Amino acid sequence: MKKTKRIKVFGEVQGVNFRAATQKEARELGLGGYVKNMPDGSVLIEVSGDETKLERLAGWCRQGPPAADVTDIETSAATYREFSDFTIRY
Repeated sequence: MKKTKRIKVFGEVQGVNFRAATQKEARELGLGGYVKNMPDGSVLIEVSGDETKLERLAGWCRQGPPAADVTDIETSAATYREFSDFTIRY
């Protein structure tokens, strides 16, 4: 069953290649959605796909790419949306 989740990642997550690494990870998992930097210094991910794969992406977000220093993540359910790709929003 496909679902949509919002994942908000906190810590040193901007300027450390987090968005590009998230895009790569999500595409490898076959997920659709987007990632973008937020004004408060966090990164927001909205992602749709199989629940098991969503959980794998959320688990990856707890660490992120090597230069990131993730201090916390928040996940929440969102209204289901169909995405054709996983993109970086600016």
